[in-house]
Amino acid sequence: MVGSVLVIGAGISGMQSSLDLAEVGYKVYIVEKSPGIGGRMPMLDKTFPTNDCAMCTLSPKLVECGRHRNIDILTCSEVIGLSGEAGNYMVQVKKHPRYVDATKCVGCGSCSEVCPVKVPNEFNQNMGQRKAIYKLYPQAYPNAYAIDATKCLRKKNPKACGKCIDVCQSKAIDHNMQEEIVTLNVGAIILCAGYELFNAELRGEYGYGVYENVYTSMQFERMLSASGPYEGHVQKADGTTPKKIAFIQCIGSRDVSLCNGYCSAVCCMYATKEAMIAQDHVPGLNTTIFNMDIRAFGKDYEKYYNRAQNQYNVRYIKSMISSVKELPKTKDLRVRYRTPEGMMEEDFEMLVLSVGLKPTQEAVDLAKILGVELNEYNFCQLKELSGVKTSKEGIYVAGVFSGPKDIPETVMQASAAAGDTAAFLAAVRNTQVTPMEFPQEKDVSREEPRIGVFVCHCGTNIAGVVDVPAVVEHVKQLPYVVYATNNLYVCAQDSQLAMKELIEEYKLNRIVVASCTIRTHKPLFQETMKEAGLNPALFEMANIRDQCSWVHSQEPEKATLKAKDLVSGAVAKVATLNATKKITVGVNHTALVIGGGVSGMTSALSLADQGYNVHLLEKSNQLGGMALRIHEGFNGENIPVFVQQLVDKVKNNPSINLYMGNDIEEVTGYIGNFKTKLDSGEVLEHGISIIATGAEESKPTEYLYGQDSRVMTQLELDEAIVNNDPRVKSAENIVMIQCVGSREDYRPYCSRICCTKTMKLALKLKEINPDASIIVLYRDIRTYSFNEDFYREARSKGVIFFRYDVENKPKVQLVDGKLRVTATDHIMGETYDIDVDLLTLAAPIVPPESNHKLSQLLKVPLNPDNFYQEAHMKLRPVDFSAEGIYMCGLAHGPKSIEESISQAKAAAGRATSILSRDELESSGVVAVVDPALCAACLTCVRLCPFKAPRIKEHKAEIEAVVCQGCGSCAGECPNKAITLQSYSPKQLGVQVEGMFFQPRPEA
Repeated sequence: MVGSVLVIGAGISGMQSSLDLAEVGYKVYIVEKSPGIGGRMPMLDKTFPTNDCAMCTLSPKLVECGRHRNIDILTCSEVIGLSGEAGNYMVQVKKHPRYVDATKCVGCGSCSEVCPVKVPNEFNQNMGQRKAIYKLYPQAYPNAYAIDATKCLRKKNPKACGKCIDVCQSKAIDHNMQEEIVTLNVGAIILCAGYELFNAELRGEYGYGVYENVYTSMQFERMLSASGPYEGHVQKADGTTPKKIAFIQCIGSRDVSLCNGYCSAVCCMYATKEAMIAQDHVPGLNTTIFNMDIRAFGKDYEKYYNRAQNQYNVRYIKSMISSVKELPKTKDLRVRYRTPEGMMEEDFEMLVLSVGLKPTQEAVDLAKILGVELNEYNFCQLKELSGVKTSKEGIYVAGVFSGPKDIPETVMQASAAAGDTAAFLAAVRNTQVTPMEFPQEKDVSREEPRIGVFVCHCGTNIAGVVDVPAVVEHVKQLPYVVYATNNLYVCAQDSQLAMKELIEEYKLNRIVVASCTIRTHKPLFQETMKEAGLNPALFEMANIRDQCSWVHSQEPEKATLKAKDLVSGAVAKVATLNATKKITVGVNHTALVIGGGVSGMTSALSLADQGYNVHLLEKSNQLGGMALRIHEGFNGENIPVFVQQLVDKVKNNPSINLYMGNDIEEVTGYIGNFKTKLDSGEVLEHGISIIATGAEESKPTEYLYGQDSRVMTQLELDEAIVNNDPRVKSAENIVMIQCVGSREDYRPYCSRICCTKTMKLALKLKEINPDASIIVLYRDIRTYSFNEDFYREARSKGVIFFRYDVENKPKVQLVDGKLRVTATDHIMGETYDIDVDLLTLAAPIVPPESNHKLSQLLKVPLNPDNFYQEAHMKLRPVDFSAEGIYMCGLAHGPKSIEESISQAKAAAGRATSILSRDELESSGVVAVVDPALCAACLTCVRLCPFKAPRIKEHKAEIEAVVCQGCGSCAGECPNKAITLQSYSPKQLGVQVEGMFFQPRPEA
């Protein structure tokens, strides 16, 4: 076996898989066909449902991949051949010439400025132009230009042009570069081939490519972006600002006429996001979304959908568009559509077509080269209930190439693929990696502060409100500041490289970054400081996004003044900071998995396969969890057999210690060294924890559930079908009601899988009795991705669907012993009665009550719906903010078994980033005790949520690796004997005083 991995594709999934593998001991090669990594995500302005800046979310990954010692990136490259076997593949890669030496290019852009050739800018969706020599996007890695050989004058005629050569001081231009074939020897392969957008011209009835104010959703996304062709200005083809925009959904999705019968899963949400963000750009903008169903099925997506309606007044109209016509004089678009009230016509100034996702032809060709199977839509076919495995051993898949999905799911599946790969290659971990090395740290303790300040535009996130240049000019007048500048994105790769160079050039010994939140970006900037030889504690951030531009978006002048004050305070404070030393501790290489359902068992087996010992804790006396009530997967999988196979593997694995009928009583310790006391009295020692505690099917409180035996939940019907229940066999009239107890004010989330489960149950009932009348009463049908096929099949088998409004829900009553359902036809507006033999309720997935207790014991948060809250929806979807603790499966939120398996493998993959280390460092910002002032009053001991303080020889002592730097002890200590490093009263006082600094007026 070979301890290296090939990742094909460098979008967010490829980068996540690569980083996860490189961190746990594997050499990674990334092959990317374009000149830069990042995939589609850099094209996005914001991401739903948090409206975080896409580049801010992505940039840390770009930088980490670009500078990771165990990741080699081959851009402008493609795989052309494969030989060998799993564990020892030989992969042929063709490296196309970029005609610019990336090791010499400094990204100055002089070549592009003088290039006379302009071509449509594909990155900006052909809105605007780029030069024949170009960089894919401003923050791209490598930070190097590339030449479009099909457009370059000198490539067509060696005697022509050459202006780029003349101005390149680095001598990086080489028009004579040739193709190169290299062979990579790898143990496994991960396919992250991405996707392309549906060609909207194939739906010619909407006028795309003919009417000038009809755009695709990605074009509109680039229009919204500060780095886009219009710098964030929403404008029509004539340059004027529209006041009324409509979005049309399902362009190239749910369309069997174009062989795209699946749902693209993300379009409803990105249209909602774009409608909201567009209103932020154009106050008073009227936005309408024409749709068949709104599929807000992800975590917190329903709340986002409600926010769009209630706060932004986005109008949702359930209707297919009959026609679109351009008005010759105004160029407005007249949309004709049908509503229950009849045919309507309405004029809009701009139309945005929500185009679907499809595999690229290159990905289809790649599948043939690698010998992996595709499904009927040319997406990669997953091996049954594997989450990430292809049909060929040693080859895994992640991201949209396995099926349409959003960014959190993509990141989770990428980590899962990395986890499975690491398990497969466990025997050769750490055989081909290079250890991390930093330059010797500079001693600046005797130097006067020399502060560098970097202020971020963050696209329009900050610069759309705050006057960034004014902030920079203000900063330049502050004491000890020797250099100040602004960048479009300070977190970008080129900005980080420039920061290192500027530290050296200006002899900077302290750094301030004014940008977004320390929660996601502080580690990135501190890593850059370490690479420049500075202690990472000599760093301060001013959050001028969350605390200025976001909360004061309607008051730009005041937001700018506040930004100046915050940066002034940060500069004053950083001048007082001192270098800190981190403490290292050993790591316990055993894992604790809490919960013995499918997710818990999958995580435990993944970790065991990677060579780690596992404590698997299940509070009941039976393994299997909620899956014990499920008899068939969405794709026909035999779930009881699958669960039993998992149980047998767990019980027979010598690396897994199984604890049944036990609950947790107490948790102490810290990342790498936890101790968990069970109610049996046994204490388990472990380095990480994975929460896989599952969820439950809610018991309805309406529609006569529990009062009439003919009313049952979906899982109860599933069990009745398996048991040949006479109630099922004799049923002639069946009604199924969706969203029973979900998508309500008291439970404002969608349970994601209920609609698909309804389709599968309806089809089963049709198998039992083809003549049975089955009516589904629904609000939105949310059969996302390939599950749309089941919806279409159900309709073809005669299942009838009626929509209902939450304000006019169905009614169920007993009438002379008959079970009567009363509902309203959403088209005709007429009320009708149905006497039914069977009534099925789609009850929601709800978290168990035990979540509250466990969250307190482990010091991890729950979201408002009482599911566990991840550290960051996009960057860290299986991690908690508390280091060393992870989540998966239904504990995170509603999902299918296949999705739970994928997330379980992701949690195991992420956990190995801790378990694979021999030692860990303290966080750096920790509390320290002055023994001379300590009275051993125990205030800190009682108060600390992490149990870091302890009394030793009648004085308090803080365990540095346990301390999370929250500062609670320092704030409450009655004798002020405790100080939080970098947050002493003196330093905070200086920071406050600095906020009031007023530069002297010029003479």
